[in-house]
Amino acid sequence: MTPENILNYIKINENISTSGQPSPAQFEVIAKHGFASVLNLAMPDSTNALPDEGGFVTEQGMNYFHIPVPFDAPTVEHLRLFINLVKILADEKVWVHCALNYRVSAFMYHYQRSVLNIPVEKRVAMLQSWEPDSVWAEFLKITP
Repeated sequence: MTPENILNYIKINENISTSGQPSPAQFEVIAKHGFASVLNLAMPDSTNALPDEGGFVTEQGMNYFHIPVPFDAPTVEHLRLFINLVKILADEKVWVHCALNYRVSAFMYHYQRSVLNIPVEKRVAMLQSWEPDSVWAEFLKITP
């Protein structure tokens, strides 16, 4: 198995990859591919959430960070915390996930725009199978 087999996988750059919820076995694959940290944006009761995800991740020798973002109520504070954390982890490989890679797609849109200053035509696209509803459309307009 490779990271590309994980639900809704997207590679942002050499240090950041994203996906939907990985399984415990997939966290082993993520670790074997050199990722040092996992950042989870899903709620504890999200689809396929793992009750002891932090345990699975740390058993593989990776750091675990959790910023629970309610799917119906993402905030600029969630975004600022995410951006600051990813900046801190910028020199290592980071795997960012949520339940289906919807939240993460929106957060990475902001990161690519605000931190990496990537022009819109060169940004890694958001998950193609997702059409943001009004809550997420407004979230995409905010400034961190």
